[in-house]
Amino acid sequence: MLDAIRWDSDLIRRYDLAGPRYTSYPTAVQFHSQVGTFDLFHALRDSRKAQRPLSLYVHVPFCANICYYCACNKVITKDRGRAQPYLQRLEQEIQLIACHLDPAQTVEQLHFGGGTPTFLSHDELRQLMAHLRKHFNLLNDDSGDYGIEIDPREADWSTMGLLRELGFNRVSIGLQDLDPAVQRAVNRLQSLEETRAVIDAARTLQFRSINIDLIYGLPKQTPDNFARTVEEVISLQPDRLSVFNYAHLPERFMPQRRINSSELPSPAHKLEMLQRTIEQLTAAGYRYIGMDHFALPDDELAIAQEEHTLQRNFQGYTTHGHCDLIGLGVSAISQIGDLYCQNSSDLNAYQNSLASAQLATSRGLVCNADDRLRRAVIQQLICNFKLEFAEIEQQFNIDFQGYFGALWPQLQGMAEDGLIRLERERIEVLPAGRLLVRSVCMVFDAYLEQQNRQRFSRVI
Repeated sequence: MLDAIRWDSDLIRRYDLAGPRYTSYPTAVQFHSQVGTFDLFHALRDSRKAQRPLSLYVHVPFCANICYYCACNKVITKDRGRAQPYLQRLEQEIQLIACHLDPAQTVEQLHFGGGTPTFLSHDELRQLMAHLRKHFNLLNDDSGDYGIEIDPREADWSTMGLLRELGFNRVSIGLQDLDPAVQRAVNRLQSLEETRAVIDAARTLQFRSINIDLIYGLPKQTPDNFARTVEEVISLQPDRLSVFNYAHLPERFMPQRRINSSELPSPAHKLEMLQRTIEQLTAAGYRYIGMDHFALPDDELAIAQEEHTLQRNFQGYTTHGHCDLIGLGVSAISQIGDLYCQNSSDLNAYQNSLASAQLATSRGLVCNADDRLRRAVIQQLICNFKLEFAEIEQQFNIDFQGYFGALWPQLQGMAEDGLIRLERERIEVLPAGRLLVRSVCMVFDAYLEQQNRQRFSRVI
């Protein structure tokens, strides 16, 4: 079965290294300032010529309260008025980008992330969606994959009703942990009742999918109290679950400096939390999709994995990897053909660029032939736990073993350790290796040796 995982503590100890999450290859660490708006306009023209469908990501950076664990690009403020000048610049960006695309290019996927998208008022959300619909070809028949991240403390029944009315049909709910002591330690007090109310509203309003985010490794967490959180979450029956490993990097993310590192669980306790979580979710019928993600068997991600059509991009696991991804807003990343580009991560710089009628593209990368090849290899491994050499050879006109001959000793070592099955025609990631699939992908990463591993979280 695709969802089978075998827990092997010895393998985990040896292969639990720091490495990328591979929402792209090459990863964002490789982006550089030589890529700018000219490259973006060139890629948009190619997208228009090819009539490729679109996926839009809209970044809303504002939060009313700070969560100490958070590593997202956000602006903490109680002043709701700060959203309006940002929305004016965001609408300019939407207009500037859309005029380089064809109105016939449909938006198959839309995602609002943050920050807290529901920081915006109802009128502001209406205004933003109306502007998107004016300039992009959004679907009106509810067939699109239109999602939004929700903080239950910032949403109620009327908010959920508005979001459904505006065309959203998927919600992703931040929860992290239900234990009050843990919540106090990370400054995110959120009751089960608040969360349940938003989920009940989503079900009543016929949202198509509900995702819940959890984090293990937070201060004050223990295997027992996290298991209780997981049990409560299972009772809510989300369609998908994301169970993230907390990476404590206070030197990079200032809010994390407020976390008392002496209260963090030990590595052994973190592993126990993950093991028990997998056991609980598997017993409840969830399938392991990969990379912290679980889904019910009838969910689109689980079906796509069965059918070998699952893909991965900056949105995470997706069934819309064939779309060109347009990132809108501060720090947003686009992937258009072979171009990756990112807007400025500084709010003032972003707004000032657009105030001057210039896009805020600050860095990026254009994939070369080797990047495209390795991207395809990593995509197959991380999505399907399997790689057929013939498919890659046909697509890229190479001899697989000849091209990657220098990697063969590492792959053979992984095969001897039981992570993978290495055959003449294929690689298969075995049940004991599926939790460690990032480690397998890292073998094919041509940039990894040049990078500082401290920039990445550990595999487990």
